[in-house]
Amino acid sequence: MTSDDIDNQAEDRRALLLSRFDDALEALDRAPDFAKFGKLDRVFDSARRLLLVSGGCAAVVERAAAMDQAGVFLGSDWASPQTLLPALTANTLRSADANTLVIEALSQLRLLAVAKGDYVHPLISAEQAHHFLTQVLASNLALLFSPPNEAERENQGKWVMLPRHLLAHLADVIGYELIIDQLIDEIWRIQQQRPIQVSAVRQMITQIAICRANPDIDLGNSGQGADRLVSSLFGPTQACREDPGVALYQERLDYMDNTALLSEATGLARAMHDTGLVSAYHTVLVRHLLTAGEHLLSEALGLSSTGRDCLLCYRELVLNLIDASVFPATPQAVYGLSLMLERGILYQLPVAPAMWRQLGLPLCQSTRERLSMAFGSQATPEAFLLEGVLCMLGLPLGVGQGNNPTCQSARALSMWAYNDPDYLLQMVTWAARDDEIIMHFEGQAISSQESLSGVATSAPMDLDPVSLIVVPHLDRIYAEMGRRCIGREGDPHRWVNPEFHGWWSGRGFRLNVDVPTGKLVDLEDFLQHFYAAYHPFHNGNQPLIHPQPAGIAVTDSAARFIGWHAITILRVNLDPKDCMRVYFYNPNNDSGQNWGDGVMVSTAGNGERFGEASLPFEQFLSRLYIFHFDPLEHGTKAAVSRGELDEVIGYIQRSWGAERLPAGGLQGSTDLPGTA
Repeated sequence: MTSDDIDNQAEDRRALLLSRFDDALEALDRAPDFAKFGKLDRVFDSARRLLLVSGGCAAVVERAAAMDQAGVFLGSDWASPQTLLPALTANTLRSADANTLVIEALSQLRLLAVAKGDYVHPLISAEQAHHFLTQVLASNLALLFSPPNEAERENQGKWVMLPRHLLAHLADVIGYELIIDQLIDEIWRIQQQRPIQVSAVRQMITQIAICRANPDIDLGNSGQGADRLVSSLFGPTQACREDPGVALYQERLDYMDNTALLSEATGLARAMHDTGLVSAYHTVLVRHLLTAGEHLLSEALGLSSTGRDCLLCYRELVLNLIDASVFPATPQAVYGLSLMLERGILYQLPVAPAMWRQLGLPLCQSTRERLSMAFGSQATPEAFLLEGVLCMLGLPLGVGQGNNPTCQSARALSMWAYNDPDYLLQMVTWAARDDEIIMHFEGQAISSQESLSGVATSAPMDLDPVSLIVVPHLDRIYAEMGRRCIGREGDPHRWVNPEFHGWWSGRGFRLNVDVPTGKLVDLEDFLQHFYAAYHPFHNGNQPLIHPQPAGIAVTDSAARFIGWHAITILRVNLDPKDCMRVYFYNPNNDSGQNWGDGVMVSTAGNGERFGEASLPFEQFLSRLYIFHFDPLEHGTKAAVSRGELDEVIGYIQRSWGAERLPAGGLQGSTDLPGTA
């Protein structure tokens, strides 16, 4: 199917949905006031579908007056737009009620028509509408630029992208200049976590650059902190300060002497490591150095002595990796390569041969099609995939699951990249070359091609290149392993996790929830065992050697239970303030979350390494419901104090455990903090 065919299909679908919306509005308009309520469901249902397609929001804006006339907002709070509060949209745009979500979207698009001057509303002026929408954008930056989290996916289901489509359209029309400072703070917060997927961040920086370059936009005192971000992409060094384009920059490089090239190399490397973002100009320089200054490659990659040694030992491999993966369309390959060399994983005997295999890997047709569909044709599918491999090996904690319920598969990829890189490369080979992965569960082979559907209801597309190819296979295998545990007592993760993730997953298993009833069971024993296995003061000060899979009960900002989620425990250490913290990997693109009751997940400022999230030990344990451990290691669980246990139990009772207490209460947990 050609791109023109895809475009034609999209236009036909939009026309069909628009026709249905118009028919629903007309039916509502014809109905008498007492009967309008019965016609609203049809309007809302057609609007929801229309708002999710390209051009749907613009079409609704054109019908703002028709919506008011038909009575879409009649009898609701939205009937009086002058009384609406922009701060409340943070709740309505995250509402689990589909009708509340869609009427909020329709109301904001009506105000957009007013702000543009296309619709004169008797109760609110164009200036008031514009100010309201600006505040809406500033209040919902997370929705505008971040993928949905667990709470949003669980609450809003298939409509979870609707608020993001709405806000993107508002931002395109209203402009970013009035929310620029909030935008800058959001970019730095996200990049502190060093995600592999940076397309959304690059879009944000591009919008900032456009605003700054537009003489008609007066930013005033805002946007002062944007220089480093904009320059990191569009002018990181003196030779490309005015963003001349890659062709002219290449000409300038051709006439540079060694001193000038060194200056360019160090400047580009500094910008890359400062922000985690790579300019297209950086790729031009790195490719230029392959033939005109190979001795400066370590400077261009910003390598320490460890990375330099690795580069020298594996020179031929690194040069080939650069030649095959570094292009203006694949700039993050430079950062991935740099961090991979810094990790020194090429010294592991199987990794270098596996990378040579990756360089010559023939891709099956389905792999080529998926990569081209997701990333375009500015580079070859092989280059996009190799960029993804380098980024995953360099940033093993930057893997995100996108807008998909595939946390188990994302966790597995991250764990392999972190702990067993040659096994990850084997998985990529099988998936990309053979379009099939075969894993074993208790001695029995499981084929991803022969397995039934997985957790995800459709093939995910909003992923990094490696995840895009491998996750669909892992998802089906993981689900099949779960199906083979049907009928066993307890939670299937007890058997699935060690088989799915690797031998280092502890065969010891603790669970504090009774699977049939969902009630808390053996809670104190569970807590004491976790202290004994993981807390340095209770396990003989033994650091965690291998990352361990674990399961948490995710809660929202009001500490209400949302669902179960897979994470990886990475280490337990004292932070710079001597607070014992658990550092863990959360397979979301953004790990900074508010879990309520004062439990704020930190991603920077408390000793976190790139990609890690952390919580104080007691707070983390209060959200934990599954963990693995080595049954041959013995800690001192009896040494855990009553106060330590009571603090954790208090957090549990005030959040996800509130409705899960057994009928007789919790043994030994009377007079707990926060309880009646």
